[in-house]
Amino acid sequence: MITDPYDKKIGLKMPSLEADIVTVSHDHYDHNNVAAVKNNPYLVNMAGEYDVKGVAIHGVESNHDDKGGHERGKNVIYRFEIDDISVTHLGDLATTLTDTQLEALVGTDILLIPVGGKYTLDAKKAVEVISQIEPRIVIPMHYKTPDLAIEDIDGLEKFIKEFGVKPTEEQKLKISKKDLPQEDMELVILSM
Repeated sequence: MITDPYDKKIGLKMPSLEADIVTVSHDHYDHNNVAAVKNNPYLVNMAGEYDVKGVAIHGVESNHDDKGGHERGKNVIYRFEIDDISVTHLGDLATTLTDTQLEALVGTDILLIPVGGKYTLDAKKAVEVISQIEPRIVIPMHYKTPDLAIEDIDGLEKFIKEFGVKPTEEQKLKISKKDLPQEDMELVILSM
């Protein structure tokens, strides 16, 4: 399964990947490069409930800006249930969650959250959303890196400082239900 495949115009090379399922949170070039994914995957690009190849997917409508979606449109949050683990990918969420949205995300084990600001949540709002969801593992995304061609977004440092949790860095995260932290929330940085 692949979420939000990007176009090389963002400055990063999309690796050669194949998948059974691809989700797209919104129809912008940095999130919708489905053609780059091999194996003719099943495409999920709308809110709703799906069951594909044993993966339960719940898409929840949200906004890509703090003006009701009038500036940058809608965004779909996806919650996946895989091997008794609940993973939530917030896409380009730009606001804190409503009660209805939050209700669909309660029990999230692993949260992928944008933290770079401007087009998404900034560091402060990201921490608010994390407090709303209370996941066991937080994985930040959509932040400035040296090769990224998207300007005017913050790097990871601002978020780490605001969140106040010492991160661990991993190239790959392989985890089972029994390995999830039971007490403290963990912050995991996926390196490229």
